[in-house]
Amino acid sequence: MNHPTLDVADINSRADDPLGNEIHKRDAAAALKKVCLFISMGSPGGPTVDPCRPGFSQSFYTVFVSRETLHGQSILKDTPLSSGRVRFEVCHLTERISFESSDPKFGIRPDGSLYAQREVTNLSEPIQFMVTARGSKDTHIWETTVKLALAGHTLPPAMNQIVGEAAYHPRSHHNHYPNPRVITFPRRHQRGSSTNGLRRQKRDWVIPPINVPENSRGPFPQMLVRIRSDQDKEIEIRYSITGAGADQPPGDVYIIDPVTGKMSVTKPLDREDRASYHLRAHAVDVNGNQMEPPIDLYIYVIDMNDNRPEFKNQVYNGSVPEGSKPGTSVMRMTAFDADDSTMPNGLVHYRILNQSPHIPIPNMFTINGGTGEISTIAAGLDREKVSQYTLIVQATDMEGSLNFGLSNTATALITVTDINDNPPELDSKTFLGEVPENAVGVVVANLTVRDRDQPHTPNWNAVYRIVGGDSMGHFTIRTDEITNDGRVTVVKPVDYERNGAFMLTVVVSNQAHLSSGIPSSLSSTAGVTISVLDVNEAPVFPSNPKMIRFEEGVPADTTLTIFAALDPDRFIQQTVRYSKLSDPGNWLRINRTNGQITTTAILDRESPYVKNNVYEATFLAVDNGSPPATGTGTLQIYLIDVNDNVPVLVPREAQLCERSRPSSRINITASDADSEPNAGPYVFELPSFPPSVRRNWTISRLNGEYAQLRLRIPYLEAGMYRVPILVSDSGNPPLTNRSMIRVKVCPCDEHGDCTAVGAVASASLGTGAIIAILICIIILLSMVLLFVVWMKRREKERQTKPLLIDPEDDVRDNILKYDEEGGGEEDQDYDLSQLQQPETLDHMMSKSAGVRRVDERPIIPESQYPVRPTLPHPGDIGEFIIDGLRAADNDPTAPPYDSLLVFDYEGSGSTAGSVSSLDSSSSGEQDYDYLNDWGPRFKKLADLYGGGEED
Repeated sequence: MNHPTLDVADINSRADDPLGNEIHKRDAAAALKKVCLFISMGSPGGPTVDPCRPGFSQSFYTVFVSRETLHGQSILKDTPLSSGRVRFEVCHLTERISFESSDPKFGIRPDGSLYAQREVTNLSEPIQFMVTARGSKDTHIWETTVKLALAGHTLPPAMNQIVGEAAYHPRSHHNHYPNPRVITFPRRHQRGSSTNGLRRQKRDWVIPPINVPENSRGPFPQMLVRIRSDQDKEIEIRYSITGAGADQPPGDVYIIDPVTGKMSVTKPLDREDRASYHLRAHAVDVNGNQMEPPIDLYIYVIDMNDNRPEFKNQVYNGSVPEGSKPGTSVMRMTAFDADDSTMPNGLVHYRILNQSPHIPIPNMFTINGGTGEISTIAAGLDREKVSQYTLIVQATDMEGSLNFGLSNTATALITVTDINDNPPELDSKTFLGEVPENAVGVVVANLTVRDRDQPHTPNWNAVYRIVGGDSMGHFTIRTDEITNDGRVTVVKPVDYERNGAFMLTVVVSNQAHLSSGIPSSLSSTAGVTISVLDVNEAPVFPSNPKMIRFEEGVPADTTLTIFAALDPDRFIQQTVRYSKLSDPGNWLRINRTNGQITTTAILDRESPYVKNNVYEATFLAVDNGSPPATGTGTLQIYLIDVNDNVPVLVPREAQLCERSRPSSRINITASDADSEPNAGPYVFELPSFPPSVRRNWTISRLNGEYAQLRLRIPYLEAGMYRVPILVSDSGNPPLTNRSMIRVKVCPCDEHGDCTAVGAVASASLGTGAIIAILICIIILLSMVLLFVVWMKRREKERQTKPLLIDPEDDVRDNILKYDEEGGGEEDQDYDLSQLQQPETLDHMMSKSAGVRRVDERPIIPESQYPVRPTLPHPGDIGEFIIDGLRAADNDPTAPPYDSLLVFDYEGSGSTAGSVSSLDSSSSGEQDYDYLNDWGPRFKKLADLYGGGEED
């Protein structure tokens, strides 16, 4: 690829284009051809490619800075670089594109123009950096290279061959690399003959990118370029490269021979994996000293057509209204090709392969080959005929070339959406129905309708309106959401006696308006005839409730009013009978035939059955129809108050200090069950009898409702006093009531409150309380007396009742359980080891040596026991027992054979003596008379030993 250098600040005014001097002659034609394609800084006349592909218009830009832009030898901050800019084709991208520079001294504005972000102090040598374009969603990244140099610089003659042979080599689409070229480090200093020593030589050396095709077959490593320093003839130079692809990930893609400087690629490259590499070449001596400044190497991977266009989805869904005009946009299908979008490899073309069904014509749709937008091409879309079309769309790269391009397909499902192009039509011009009178909420007729639009949409949903025959609004039509039928419903009762039939005019339409140009149908209007059925109606009270006014105290059998009902069935003669439904006080009765109301008791306004001066009763009117109908009426009697209740004094009890003082007084008032004007204001006065009342007390009027009672005398002895007071209301005539107020007079403290001593002294019990206390005392005394008598009688019965047995022979209180066996007071731990035969106990050593187990009978001859004489003498009993005991002790075969054989061990230190110590014949003077005192159980022993001498 050739990269000529043009001054963008003066591109239109330069006459001496340096292109011919800087490009090798044999590549001049190629360079001139590529100028228009890749280097057009500020020129709007670049080539256009259809379809448009987003990305930079060039992969390498050379920008010359005009000397008028410099401030001295520097570029100031925020200074724009003349008209230098990078051109980015946005095409159909909707995301925002941002630009980034690899050199922090330079920036790129959103329009692609370049400017200095910082002050640049030295432009004696060209500056090269990379510009990256990035979408807001980071789905795509584009890169390009910018070379910045001062205007008017020319390349040295020594570099012409390098530039001609290497820098401007055109791209190759074959799997071999261009001829290797040599890149020489520029000499920064040159020895002069003057005494000034080193003299700086300025150069404008542009190193164009290195282009490498992807998917090369090798052999590898494949040499790309040779890096050399012009000092390699004087000293030994070592070469190296750094950057992504060399010593940074992905590593070992590029290598360099440190001695010869030959740089090679080690494996096939994939442009879709990485499109460019930025390396830096270094030259040092054998000691590692830098001999040349690093140079930048930009390597671009040349794209090959190795990727098919890929649709994001295999099935795309779109929609278009029926009846759409040709050219209506339907949907867009987009295929992405991973190859270079600026080259034919990545330029995708679209076409429709098939349409199904072919109704009304096979080509109802077309697709834009560059954008993939599908639109209608013919009229005649009708959802009622075809509701969905299926298109097979093919995407081919190489600008749609079927011979060289790669293809892929996807399916487009286009749904024809409904419009309201079919008005609803009623199935009949006349509908019939009937309704009973007075019925509400009843469906009387069903209107059926048909509509060819899409069901359950506003274009199909029916709306019914009654446009005639129902001026009073008795009917409405509700739409069935499932069937779309219209249900004529009664919303206001109809009366057969007033109107026996209705003739309704009904119009049906849709929720959505008909589409433009679609006329309404004559079948959208129909008539509905509704007949009213006569039914037996309940009698109706004309005034319900009916209010009448009477004074309270009306006596019984007084006629109040006639509460009669009317039968609405005018065409049928029926009889009405009356009865009482509710009468809380049972004060009224009604005549069954004419409805006359009379009283059965006195009407009392102060009764709890009267609410707000109104007494309410409910009556029934029943006709003799089939079936009978019942009407209900309410009679309200407003009772006018009369002065028939005396006022009552309030309060009934109070307390007062025994000594008269200004604060010692009682406020009194009255309550009256009557209402105004038969209640207050009240008159309070003391009666003239007994005379002590007016002598000790006095009343002063405060207002019409309250008065004050206080002592007339300076001191009144503490106690409970009953003071009579006359209270009169304001009725005509007034009523007077003699009421009693109980006043407790007591000593008071300085605050006017009764003291505790005074309260006790003045307290007194009434007669009822005293009688109750006496009765309680009498009951308690009677209960105590009865208890004492019962106890004495019970004691007497116990003394006179004979015992069944002799008290001395009654041993029930002395007998304990005989089955308790223990080893004494100190043998309560029950040491189970004693139940086995001990080997070391002394008292066991006397046993026969052959006995070792006590739970089985030994196999030895049995011992001989002494024989008792036939007529034993009482004195020989002791010897007989001792002989038998000795024989049992020495008999190993004597039972029991279990662990209870150790019967003679009773614990250490037991208070009980040994059984062997019993000696029946030790004393002939033993007294056994005490055995007679042990009860009947020891009677045998008592007879045996106690009565020996008598025998």
